[in-house]
Amino acid sequence: MSAATPSTASSTDSTSRSPTPSERMRSRFAWCITGSGHFLEESLALAARLPDVDLFLSAAAEEVLPIYKIGIEDLRPDFRIFRDKTASAVPVGTLYDDVYHTVVVAPATSNTVAKCAFGISDSLPTNMFAQAGKLGIPGIVFACDTEPVVVTKSPHDWVTLRPRRIELENVERLRTIDFCRVVASPTELEAALDARLKELSLAWTTSSS
Repeated sequence: MSAATPSTASSTDSTSRSPTPSERMRSRFAWCITGSGHFLEESLALAARLPDVDLFLSAAAEEVLPIYKIGIEDLRPDFRIFRDKTASAVPVGTLYDDVYHTVVVAPATSNTVAKCAFGISDSLPTNMFAQAGKLGIPGIVFACDTEPVVVTKSPHDWVTLRPRRIELENVERLRTIDFCRVVASPTELEAALDARLKELSLAWTTSSS
């Protein structure tokens, strides 16, 4: 990935700047869903409030969504949907056509975080993240395992998890990747999206109420 822009740039307050020519040309959010149920419904609710969002589903996401009683057909009224059905992640080519100004991976499993942190691209979300970085397109990753104790909602109940040191280290490694901002909660995700909208001179389509 290019080192032209430090990874911390996207976390600074740049709401006063004007969109760059490339950002004005790109018009959509690419929102990647992985196989995590951690705040999945809350993440999709935020995606639905953004203007012009396409969903990119991993194969694992397609398995997890029905477990949480979310059908792909239920999502189609709000999103265009791309599915992980090709070995070479063909939908990633849309990044080269200047379609997307921002790539969001939310929620991101610890597996996806590890792959993104070490430059492995073998799923649709990890390919989108890697190629976006190579093109200088900002990424926002909502990592699941970010604290010594994580309380998450399973399909049937709330579960307490204790991420291993390696998972926490991978999150910190991901924070150093160019063009990447890591968030650890729905509140942080909303704040990062709000900052990105302001950078692009865009606005939420609906309020949070």
